[in-house]
Amino acid sequence: MSQSIAIIGGGAAGMMAACAISQAGGQAVLYEQNASCGRKLRITGKGRCNVTNDCSPAQVMENVTRNQKFLYSALYRFSPSDVMEFFEGRGVPLKTERGRRVFPVSDRAADICTALERGLQCPVIREQVQSILYDTEKRVRGVHTHSGDHVHRAVIVATGGISYPATGSRGDGHQMARQAGLAVTPLSGSLVPIECREPTRDWMGLSLKNVILTVERENKIVFSQQGEMLFTHFGVSGPLVLSASAQMQAGDLSEYGMFIDLKPALSEKELDARLVSDIQKYATRDFINSLGDLLPRVLIPAVVERSGIPARMKTGSITKEMRTGLLAVLKHFTLTPTAFRPVNEAIVTRGGVDVREIDPKTMMAKKIPGLFFAGEVLDLDAYTGGYNLQIAWSTGRMAGLGAVQYISQ
Repeated sequence: MSQSIAIIGGGAAGMMAACAISQAGGQAVLYEQNASCGRKLRITGKGRCNVTNDCSPAQVMENVTRNQKFLYSALYRFSPSDVMEFFEGRGVPLKTERGRRVFPVSDRAADICTALERGLQCPVIREQVQSILYDTEKRVRGVHTHSGDHVHRAVIVATGGISYPATGSRGDGHQMARQAGLAVTPLSGSLVPIECREPTRDWMGLSLKNVILTVERENKIVFSQQGEMLFTHFGVSGPLVLSASAQMQAGDLSEYGMFIDLKPALSEKELDARLVSDIQKYATRDFINSLGDLLPRVLIPAVVERSGIPARMKTGSITKEMRTGLLAVLKHFTLTPTAFRPVNEAIVTRGGVDVREIDPKTMMAKKIPGLFFAGEVLDLDAYTGGYNLQIAWSTGRMAGLGAVQYISQ
């Protein structure tokens, strides 16, 4: 029987698994239905590829939204520093930017793909795997494609999730898991833009920097973080919003409230003093023409309307009570989420192969000898910042080494 290991999917996790197998002296065969490997990887980070986050394994787990403990072994065996050493050792200089985000110095995701492709050292078969083959004892014996059966001793499923379906991620791996009798948790998009009830089209294109976005559900804070966000024709997007979506349940979003602190650098007392100063400075102007020093022009009409202060009232006539209302709007600009955008706009998939079915020290299915899973196909996702790719690298390497170990035994 062939001692080779089939890898289904030539994305981040699949290619890393192949590299690990090669380094460990094993024999891999990579099945990739696209014309080239790393199709989704090439567009991550707007084509720049946020490779990882320059932090400890413990800090990665703090930024994983579910099943953090499952990743303990994989992250400590192949940490962010190991990932950086891996790519720099293959000729890709890296740099660390704000938020500890690591990118290629070249700002080219293609360089990451090239480094991985150099390390594959295995045949790449441009076919779609239609099913996994098992023997009478439910052990893996190969895969089936349109060209026939292919014998392998082990199989690593690294097909990705259901986000960015145009790159080939259509849930094939989840179906393979179900056919093997493994549980798959409900699938939806994560790190996804959010539609809002408010007329955000009026503010479309406005990017807010250094604001605090807070999301509440039943008067309990489920997310609060400072950073950047963007108004769109349908609602909101940007890093803060994408991260917030990971803490919100898919489906009806009416139970949630979203609030923006437009001036987090100022306490309420400090902001009130600033308002008093501006009111004095622009006392003879209409109120709507007095906020240019404080707010982006496109947002001023909305703030004026929400404050309840007449737009054409002379600024010098604003009372203390009116000022208090304006202060509340600036520190608590409310949005009403109505829905997540479609999954094809999501960065990663929420849900996947239930990690309780998987041995975290090898990535092998507990019930199916020789069947391994890695990357986004698993029920693992994290915030933006390089953490999701780190999950792919760590689980991909663990699956590769686990498969080599399985064969040797």
